[in-house]
Amino acid sequence: MSTSEPPPPWPHCAHGADPAADPVGCRGIHVPGHTVCLAHLADDDRDAYLAALTPGASIDHRGTNFTESLLNTFLNALRDPETGHPRLGHAKFELATFEGAASFESVTFEDCALFESATFKGDNALFDRATFKGQAGFSQATFKGQAGFSQATFEDSALFGEATFEVGSAGFGSATFEAATFESRAEFGLTTFEGIALFDSATFEGDAGFLMAIFKDIARFISATFQGDALFMDATFKSNTWFNSATFNGDAWFESTTFVAADQLGPLVCAGRVVLSGAAFGGPVTFSFAARRLECRRTRWSSTAEIRLRYATVDFAHAVFEYPLTIAAEPDPFVLTNGRQLAEDPFPNPRDPRVRVASLRGVDAAHLVLSDLDLSRCLFAGTVHLDQLRLEGACTFDTAPPAVWWRWPPVRFAERRVLAEEHHWRASQPGAVQGWNVAVLGAGRAGPLQLAPLYRALRKAFEDGKHEPGAADFYYGEMEMRRHADDIPRSERGLLTAYWALSGYGLRASRALAWLGAAMLLTIVLLMAVGIAHDTPKQTATGTVPADGGKVTFEIDKGDPQNPTGNRFTGERFEKALNVTLNSVVFRSSGQDLTTAGTYIEMTSRLTEPVLLGLAVLAVRNRVKR
Repeated sequence: MSTSEPPPPWPHCAHGADPAADPVGCRGIHVPGHTVCLAHLADDDRDAYLAALTPGASIDHRGTNFTESLLNTFLNALRDPETGHPRLGHAKFELATFEGAASFESVTFEDCALFESATFKGDNALFDRATFKGQAGFSQATFKGQAGFSQATFEDSALFGEATFEVGSAGFGSATFEAATFESRAEFGLTTFEGIALFDSATFEGDAGFLMAIFKDIARFISATFQGDALFMDATFKSNTWFNSATFNGDAWFESTTFVAADQLGPLVCAGRVVLSGAAFGGPVTFSFAARRLECRRTRWSSTAEIRLRYATVDFAHAVFEYPLTIAAEPDPFVLTNGRQLAEDPFPNPRDPRVRVASLRGVDAAHLVLSDLDLSRCLFAGTVHLDQLRLEGACTFDTAPPAVWWRWPPVRFAERRVLAEEHHWRASQPGAVQGWNVAVLGAGRAGPLQLAPLYRALRKAFEDGKHEPGAADFYYGEMEMRRHADDIPRSERGLLTAYWALSGYGLRASRALAWLGAAMLLTIVLLMAVGIAHDTPKQTATGTVPADGGKVTFEIDKGDPQNPTGNRFTGERFEKALNVTLNSVVFRSSGQDLTTAGTYIEMTSRLTEPVLLGLAVLAVRNRVKR
């Protein structure tokens, strides 16, 4: 023992003290009525002390060195004849040392059980089926072999902070809490598990804290139940980590946690949030979560990853991944290894397992694949390489308000895919109509200048995926943002406005056809009014016959068309005007006799109406092209 260690704060045995090597000696507390600890008490005095103990007695053996036989003799003295198991009251074992196997199986601790800084040197420290009715304190305790707490019940706080579970001399060791019940707070912060950590079927009825814990071997929480929050912040999992069929009724916090070799997380159910923000994954991993929300802000993946979700809203802002990563919605409940479906009791509406993405801000989307996700509220501003994003399955976006708003001027928005940021921008504009979603707190501000490149990148992503109708919607959005941007010249804005008004940027066939119909109707009316001649001019031949005969020369001429008079809107004139108009649409001359005004009307019609027809055809093609 180091001479630098101070003596304990209780009257201690001091057996074996050496002023040079160990001036403190044995740290065991005095047995009541004696000046030595239980380990160094004379045999007769020890027998008398143990004989005076009764089940449920409070005991204090801090700093005492227990051999296996001494511990067994001690516990036998406290055995309850009704149950056949030892029963202790307030038990103090701080700084105690257990040399051999320490068996506290089926022991009942009626009050606090304090093992802080205790050392279990044997191959087994067994608390299986033990009951802790008061606080169970194992902070800074050291288990050098297997530690067993299977089916133990902790009715008050269980504190294992900074405890160490080592691998024994035989090369193996484990911390076993299978089917244990923690009825209050369970604290394993700063705990080191050098061997296997087994929490299968354990129940944590209060918060479970594993802050900065280190799992050097397998960590298993199969079928574990966390009624409160599960706190694994800054923990380290160096081997496989299993949470298969685990249930979290609160939040599951894995913030800044390191998973060195975990290949899967789940399937698990979380009624609250699964927080993986700042976590790091060193190898290929698969997530299978049925959760309310998944937060992966600044999470880092160093290999491939697949995230399969149900019900969740995903926040992926500023996540970093160097290899392909897939986020997909799972249509059916997850299937466990035993072939049974994962129970989803926290979710009352299994008919709506949609997965929503809240944010992809700051993400490099070059390796990102999204499948069957709801992107209607997703924030894309700041996403890098968005044009390389792969969208598979039924990925849905928000749409523009569908109704017509009867005001002056009337407003009707074309039905199309719309980004959440455009909703926020339009809702913030003066005189905005209802139906545009207001930005939530923290969504930031993005205007037309920022939105135009987003629409352009998503259009390219849809085009690369051979989804032309979807690409057309994002082209429309891009043009809308260009038209509303502040950095374009007035002439360009006017041209874009005309392009939008005439044909919806070449994407709205109905708008182009409506303008074409109006132009044709106007052409017909003008032709009937002033364009069609009153009568068809007749040809006249004029010539001179020589007196002595010979060759006669005639000049054939045709009179100028006369402006109409009288009733101009007759069936005959309508038929002629319609013929001229239809020929103008296909850029042909009708051959009708027209007045000077009619000639100019026809020229204008042959210039504008084929353009409108072409825009309508282009719009139809953009909608049906594959």
